[in-house]
Amino acid sequence: MLAGCIAVPAGQNPVNINNTFSNQTGEVQNMKSLLIESPVFRSMEKIPSRFTCDGEGINPPLTIKNIPAEAKSLAVIMDDPDAPMGTWDHWIIWNIPIQENIRENSQPGVEGRNSWNNNEYGGPCPPSGSHRYFFKVYALDKMLSLSPSSKKKDVVAAISGHVIASGQLVGMYR
Repeated sequence: MLAGCIAVPAGQNPVNINNTFSNQTGEVQNMKSLLIESPVFRSMEKIPSRFTCDGEGINPPLTIKNIPAEAKSLAVIMDDPDAPMGTWDHWIIWNIPIQENIRENSQPGVEGRNSWNNNEYGGPCPPSGSHRYFFKVYALDKMLSLSPSSKKKDVVAAISGHVIASGQLVGMYR
């Protein structure tokens, strides 16, 4: 289920990574797909240790294709739904200017609080077994007015009704 959408607080419109979302009236609408890739790993392949707690712990580079012309900003949410205590948020970032490339070891927008309560990228660091890491990218029709103390739930609520395209890349790490 988490591969398809993000949990949303009651009363909010869901944001669904499978290219449909509910608008303000509850109607389901189609949205465009972003193609998310990385030059350092492919979908469902191992994230190089350089980008994890076993290495430098820096964000990997991402390539974003098919960004709609009407997009005003990008947001990225990276999380691990396989964490033993529930989904672990590794990177929450918004107000990224429209660009096709997010460089490694960069802070291209406003970083919110991850599950470590830090405002930065936190690399994969599973306690055991193999985990999936979802890099979810959203093209938005506006910039967000959020405090850097915002967490994933705040970003999800703020982007609701403003996502015009989305896509994801899943990496693995053990």
